[in-house]
Amino acid sequence: MARAPWYTEDHDQLREQVRKFVDREIAPHIDRWDEACEFPRELYRKAGELGLLGLGFPEEYGGTPTADPFHRIVVTEELSRPGSGGLIAGLMSHGIAMPPIVALGDEALKRRVLPPVLAGEKIGALAISEPDGGSDVANIRTTARKDGDHYIVNGSKTFITSGMRADFVTTAVRTGGEGMGGISLLVIEADTPGFTRTPLAKMGWWCSDTATLYFEDCRVPIGNCVGPENHGFLGIMQNFNGERLAIAAMAVAFSRVCYDEAVAWARARNTFGRPLVTRQVIRHKLVDMAQRIESAQAYLEILAWRVGQGQWPVADVCMLKNTATQCLEFCAKEAVQILGGAGFIRGAKSERIYRETKVLSIGGGAEEIMKELAAKQLGL
Repeated sequence: MARAPWYTEDHDQLREQVRKFVDREIAPHIDRWDEACEFPRELYRKAGELGLLGLGFPEEYGGTPTADPFHRIVVTEELSRPGSGGLIAGLMSHGIAMPPIVALGDEALKRRVLPPVLAGEKIGALAISEPDGGSDVANIRTTARKDGDHYIVNGSKTFITSGMRADFVTTAVRTGGEGMGGISLLVIEADTPGFTRTPLAKMGWWCSDTATLYFEDCRVPIGNCVGPENHGFLGIMQNFNGERLAIAAMAVAFSRVCYDEAVAWARARNTFGRPLVTRQVIRHKLVDMAQRIESAQAYLEILAWRVGQGQWPVADVCMLKNTATQCLEFCAKEAVQILGGAGFIRGAKSERIYRETKVLSIGGGAEEIMKELAAKQLGL
């Protein structure tokens, strides 16, 4: 693909730096980590030393504030090359846990939480979904009742990425009445009495930990409230926009990984005395994959440019997420088909990605929710 004009030398340097990190620290180990259903906690520290975790965060807390959306796309593309969404989800879970603190938190909370997370010394997670509801954020049931200088938290969360490892959990709670106006965000720390968690086994994303969290009379300091009480819904919604853009970037990047693996296999594999790629049906499959990838990539980059200009076109972000995840489902399916038996055996990137496609279609707002939100934004 030709280089788009919004990529600069700075983006190229970042890509080279992250690529070396991935080739050295991740790619040689990713199959073993996936089978073990975890990756070393030390990887957070190494990523923090590289500056990877601080990309897009304020400099005073250890971040790199000059990062634009294309820096994040570059990082996502390079982290995707080993073919593990679980690695990205786990290593970068602070990317959805920390932005509300940056946007809404007071200075004391920022100083206490952000520096160790961006340095890779601590791990952050975001806890929104509950056992009886995921996308219906306005109706969460976990409660936080004031008691002196603390909140008493009761309830549970589920499908929480980095839920078992997290030191800081940015948690949506109900501090007020019904609906979106009664929601706050609290940072709940791992050592809080009454806070327990259990791991969840998953179809994919094996090397990321995913958990259900339980809060039983947890006493959380009032100072851990992220922004004004009952103003958490706005922070959650703003966060979702960034998360959806990131999911789209992951989906497009993994689509390209599937395409590249399928092309390499089709050129190397011989059937009936000829390379597989000489078969018209295979070439057409590859063209269909490339066509969808380039279309999704163009949509992603146009919206990234608009976001970089300070715009947040919500309808387009929703439609982009669906476009990108549908592209991934198609490309993963076709790549496994082209690889044949080899695509069904663990060790192929396309096999792992195929198992992981649905989590991107569901996470950050399910495909059906995205359509409905886009319809409302379009005035339909």
